[in-house]
Amino acid sequence: MAEIAVESSGEAKPATPLRTVVAASAAGTAFEWYDFFVFGSLAQVISKTFFSGLNDTAGYIAALALFGTGFAFRPLGALVFGRLGDRVGRKGAFLFTVVLMGGATFCIGLLPTYAQAGIIAPALLILMRILQGFALGGEYGGAAIYVAEHAPQGRRGQSTSWVQTSAAFGLTGALGVILVTRLILGNEAFDAWGWRIPFLVSAGLLAISIWMRLKLSESPAFAKLKADGEQSKAPFKEAFVHWPNLKIVLLALFALMCAQGAVWYTTFFYSQTFMEKFLKVPPETINGLMAAGVIVSAVGYVFFGWLSDRIGRKPVLLFGMTLMLVAYFPGFHMLTQTLNPALAEAVERTPVVVVADPAECSLQFDPVGKTAFTSSCDIAKSVLANAGVSYTNHVAPAGALAQVRIGPDVVASVDARGLAPADAKARKAEVEGWIKTGLAQAGYPAKADPARMNLLGAFGVMLLFVTAATALYGPLAAALVELFPTKIRYTAMSLPYHIGTGWVGGFVPFTAFAIVAAVGDIYSGLWFPAVFTAISVVVALFFLPETRHRSLDD
Repeated sequence: MAEIAVESSGEAKPATPLRTVVAASAAGTAFEWYDFFVFGSLAQVISKTFFSGLNDTAGYIAALALFGTGFAFRPLGALVFGRLGDRVGRKGAFLFTVVLMGGATFCIGLLPTYAQAGIIAPALLILMRILQGFALGGEYGGAAIYVAEHAPQGRRGQSTSWVQTSAAFGLTGALGVILVTRLILGNEAFDAWGWRIPFLVSAGLLAISIWMRLKLSESPAFAKLKADGEQSKAPFKEAFVHWPNLKIVLLALFALMCAQGAVWYTTFFYSQTFMEKFLKVPPETINGLMAAGVIVSAVGYVFFGWLSDRIGRKPVLLFGMTLMLVAYFPGFHMLTQTLNPALAEAVERTPVVVVADPAECSLQFDPVGKTAFTSSCDIAKSVLANAGVSYTNHVAPAGALAQVRIGPDVVASVDARGLAPADAKARKAEVEGWIKTGLAQAGYPAKADPARMNLLGAFGVMLLFVTAATALYGPLAAALVELFPTKIRYTAMSLPYHIGTGWVGGFVPFTAFAIVAAVGDIYSGLWFPAVFTAISVVVALFFLPETRHRSLDD
């Protein structure tokens, strides 16, 4: 362990330079984010490879749900590694997390497909995803706390912002490897087997991460706490039973983390789902737009972290979440107009209406693929959901067959209930053909036309989202670390962080897409992140204290 020098002021000073601490912590965390983001960026391929037994919509929802499953286990990892970090030390906790994350990611690249192993394939994938989420639950809190406890008071925001940029570097790396692999192999080979390469690359990143983490010493704040024999003996009890500390946990969750999860994962993940599934934008175009946005975000994190050192954490955080709250709906409408103007024109010119008996309509949400969707209403809506077309609902007389009205044209659906599976499938295919023909004649594009794309305009929209996300995320680590006392900082901070990013943010793509499939409006899913963001705006405005001048030795 590096020597800890204690000056006359009583403040512990690390022998390891701050620059080395920041670089090693951020680089290791970036590799873990790479591992985690590769999966989210390959949701479409994952759905076809591991959930090929389901229909298109159900398979895609299942892949997004599995993406969220990794997040669901992050709070558990936060508790386990948080307790370890508060009792034993920061360094050991997040050294173990990187080993667990890297190993699970590498193994995903070796898994059999559904066609090869049946139900065993998605079962193994779920297990690996759980391990990934469990590992990441202990990673972020450890890295953020470690850097903050090394940094001088006036530079905490800027120093910890480099930990935030690790997400940008990890996502850039993931998108870069995917894009290069796809361009070299071609889409067909990539979808068949090339998707494994981004996962297998993690083996080399794992070795680098371990080497960098082994070079670090313990944080000075924890080393001083341990030397004085004052580390927590019961972190869970002190953090979650003692009301003054529990109150801070709840404040961190509702004032900061609800918005963080909603804003960040809408910007960097649900936007990809929206462009791919609804706007029919080619994957390579999406990857290019996202990579450009992520590169810009790396600068944004540092800038807003630095700004929070100058004017305070609270105004910068509030600016980020309020900007995104205002931008959700107009921003996604602008994405449609810039990336698939033909779709926007068709919706304006020829709206689609489903006229059906509500009693005949099921919820268009089937993550396990067990619902047959054979009523006339279900068949009509499932075809539109798979096509990513918005529609409104009108009530038909009881027992009437559903109709799809595409402007003045009417397509009658069929009732396939009671038919043999093969016959039901054939009838559904007939209706799908009729509806798709009607959509094409009305000007609804099957795919976005690259010649009509306004990529600069689309990037402008993404830049707006990125500005909001980085203003919120840049100062976040410093603000969270400053909220909690040293004895329970790892445990108490990690839990609300991973509930917000895991249970709110991680399920944004899944829940928003499911809402769209159920309601029929491609913009309706935005209500999920918008509501959580609004909660944080109100709570932060009235209850969040300013923390930039607080000592971390309390």
